[in-house]
Amino acid sequence: MGVTPVDIAIVGGGLVGASLGCALAPLIERHGLRVTVIEAAPLAVPSRADLADYQPSFDVRASAIALGSRWHFETLGVWPDLAGEATAIETIHVSERGRLGATRLTARELGMHALGYVMPNAWMGRVLHARLGEQAIDWQCPARVESIAPQAGGHRLALSNGEILEAGLTVLADGGRSGLKERLGIISRTTPYEQSALIATLEVSRPHRGVAFERFAPDGPLALLPLKGNRMELIWTHQQGREQAILALDDAAFLARLQAAFGERVGRFRRVGARHVYPLSLVTAKETARPGLAVLGNAAHSLHPVAGQGFNLALRGVMDLVAALEAGLTTGQGPGDMRVMQDFEARRERDSHTVIRFSDGLIRLFGLDHPLLSHARAAGLVGLNLAGPLRRTLARRAMGIER
Repeated sequence: MGVTPVDIAIVGGGLVGASLGCALAPLIERHGLRVTVIEAAPLAVPSRADLADYQPSFDVRASAIALGSRWHFETLGVWPDLAGEATAIETIHVSERGRLGATRLTARELGMHALGYVMPNAWMGRVLHARLGEQAIDWQCPARVESIAPQAGGHRLALSNGEILEAGLTVLADGGRSGLKERLGIISRTTPYEQSALIATLEVSRPHRGVAFERFAPDGPLALLPLKGNRMELIWTHQQGREQAILALDDAAFLARLQAAFGERVGRFRRVGARHVYPLSLVTAKETARPGLAVLGNAAHSLHPVAGQGFNLALRGVMDLVAALEAGLTTGQGPGDMRVMQDFEARRERDSHTVIRFSDGLIRLFGLDHPLLSHARAAGLVGLNLAGPLRRTLARRAMGIER
């Protein structure tokens, strides 16, 4: 096989890579960009009919989508389809186990219909891939990048299917699983939290009324996110090693343990789906941009799920990259030119730093077990509930509509 020149090669066709592909549609049309998506897992690009036939599983994995992310999806033209499986978050309830302090953030006080949404990952992927199937984008799937080498004007990528690409801009959106950034000498800072997140879908006995719960406990935070029907997504954090005993319980014993930990704000927990456990660390790449290279999503930063900011931060990175590309193309610069990558990095720096510091700070603040500090946290939650302007500022930041 010969060598194929492309303007942009996106490594990874998951939610971040697919969002980037959709966001590039106007630039592909206006500037004739050649874009290739490389995905290791076999994927069938769905059609409109496939969207209509979607049947969600009870064991669905879901993500919290900030209001700002909804606006980005509207820009991409995919929100009308995504909205069919989206559950609005109307209230966020934050508390600490064993303390009276709590704070509530509501959409009504901000004059919004929702603070955010919860959406099945599988549905997001299906909608984004259906839109990609309507665009002039080349798919290399299933295929892996076997080697990547810098060269003048970009990178040379050798794929597992025998194809060789010469890309002006290579975007690593593969979640960091491929090891490509390490092969390029990009070092990541890794801070283990010594915690694991247990994730499952629950059925509850009372209507959740669009309330998302975040409860801090000595072992780690417990979050419940509203889904369609009387279902909620559970994210239950444990000190590493302790989650195995919880995982080993049968469903009835597991639900009883969860009920004791959370209480009955949503009634009784009636059913639990498949339980999955993931170790948690803060991972940040020391570089997210070089001439001819951009790093997005979990490959750039992997956060604790405490504040539900990971995918939202990644989507803002997608939009910032497209904005930098558009600015560069209008002045005659190529997608991977140094000035374009510097523009992208400048757009991301403050946002990434603020979100990472915020989510990491929450874990460290509520992870310290000291009586005086516990009283201070409780007083802080009560004070936050009383201080409307401060609460609204924090809410707008979490919603992705204020950086």
